[in-house]
Amino acid sequence: MSLKGNQGNLHDDVKTFFTSSLSPAVASVSYDGGHGRIETRTIRATADIAWLRERHDWEGLQSIIAVTAKRETDHKVTEETRYFISSLDANDPQRLERVVRAHWAIENNLHWVLDIAFDEDGNRTRKGHSAANLAVIRHIALNLIKSEKTSKVGIKIKRLKAGWDNQYLLRVIGVI
Repeated sequence: MSLKGNQGNLHDDVKTFFTSSLSPAVASVSYDGGHGRIETRTIRATADIAWLRERHDWEGLQSIIAVTAKRETDHKVTEETRYFISSLDANDPQRLERVVRAHWAIENNLHWVLDIAFDEDGNRTRKGHSAANLAVIRHIALNLIKSEKTSKVGIKIKRLKAGWDNQYLLRVIGVI
């Protein structure tokens, strides 16, 4: 599971560990090229996390992971480190890298569809639980639209068509 700054002290604790002198050695380095850039990913992981289990109640927590991605293009170099908690063993860094990359591929693909079809990034709903509630509704709508197979167009067009055509809307929600 990816850690973000909005998860209380957990993110800060893991980040502090990986930026300290206690940080484990690099376990795996991989290289990827494409889209006009070279990316170097460095994986560090440890299962020595008894201290973290004492501070945070995460059942099944086995390891923490830091993935540093360095992207080089003709004009600039950027570096970003992302932190993860895992129920997987820290002794197989190549597997951890595959799992992290698969997680991000799913996350990026879902986010891209939601942003293109529903303009999710443009949503500024902030009060109470409304943002989370709308995210659930968008996911339900996306799943319903994806399961409707009679119209051979993209998600955004299906969404618009459902808004314009009540018969098609009934087909999308499964009434017809």
